[in-house]
Amino acid sequence: MPFDINGIRIPTIQRDNVAIRCRGCGEVIDGAPFRVNVMDITSVEIPPSWSGPTTLNPGPFQLHADPACARRWMRERGNLFCRKSAIRELMRPIVVPGETPRWGLCDGFHHDDHELVPA
Repeated sequence: MPFDINGIRIPTIQRDNVAIRCRGCGEVIDGAPFRVNVMDITSVEIPPSWSGPTTLNPGPFQLHADPACARRWMRERGNLFCRKSAIRELMRPIVVPGETPRWGLCDGFHHDDHELVPA
């Protein structure tokens, strides 16, 4: 199927893959996806080893623009959400103390303490 870009028909460009799926709901994303990246916790001086697991995958994760999809994606990963923040393109990880390692995600735009709640 040819494309029209700015009203100009371009028959050489084909849309051959419409299978970009939302990481939250699993449905096909029509148009440009909303991408969420999780920042690295610390900057490392040397690259991590390929043989060991990483503690956090920074993304990008492709989602629908609906915040419910991003919160569902966080919930399925076991992350908490700072209710003083919003879903943004760049989220900052927060280590949650406890026996099992857990993470909270925040946009980092507030200057007071985090209020982590289940996503």
